[in-house]
Amino acid sequence: MGETTNLEQAIESALCEVIDPETGLSVTRMDLVHDIQVGEGGAVRLTFRPSSPVCPLAYALANSIKQSVEGVPGVDHVKIKVENYQRANHLESVINARD
Repeated sequence: MGETTNLEQAIESALCEVIDPETGLSVTRMDLVHDIQVGEGGAVRLTFRPSSPVCPLAYALANSIKQSVEGVPGVDHVKIKVENYQRANHLESVINARD
């Protein structure tokens, strides 16, 4: 359990560095990332909730979130679920297709 907790903390720290260019705040401070789950072998699942259903930066932010989490040592795979966004299904298919 200790390794998972350390990995979760490292992921949360990495996400603090992902800044929304419109607000200048981190995605964690804006409460845009939820339900971070770390599975065996470094598989990570999380939920991204843009601040608006039509957020113009949703694709860029989702990409930054994914790259940031993938950069954490010990993370092998990242899957993002998108909620509260008009094109959630499309964004999920684009962001998760790169695996």
